[in-house]
Amino acid sequence: MTRRAHADSVPRTVVKTPLAPAAIGPYSQGILVGSTLYCSGQIAIEPRTGSMITGSITDEAERVLENLGAVLHAVGMDYENVVRCTVYLTDINAYAQVNEIYGRYFNEAPPAREAVQVAALPRGAQVEISCVAVR
Repeated sequence: MTRRAHADSVPRTVVKTPLAPAAIGPYSQGILVGSTLYCSGQIAIEPRTGSMITGSITDEAERVLENLGAVLHAVGMDYENVVRCTVYLTDINAYAQVNEIYGRYFNEAPPAREAVQVAALPRGAQVEISCVAVR
């Protein structure tokens, strides 16, 4: 983690963990500002190899949620700290399949959420999820 502060702003910490995929562009895995963590969208990249998971959308959704979990854990948070998620799908008809996996990670008090269909995602992914978490 790297801390950056500007004279007139709240300090922010750049979150970086090898347990989640390295950023594939000019962004951070997460940014911690005070007690709030903003997690960048995760796709189904296996962190150790940098390769996309191929297979079903449920396989992708599970890897995506594991990647988000790694970013959360890097700052001592877990899924119960998540207050909001955005789910991007290349096929909204896969909503129920993704929802089944999602419910395994967010079952007690699920966060607020929206799910939207998009034309395409990086690396041919079928699903991407971002989140906001609070301590």
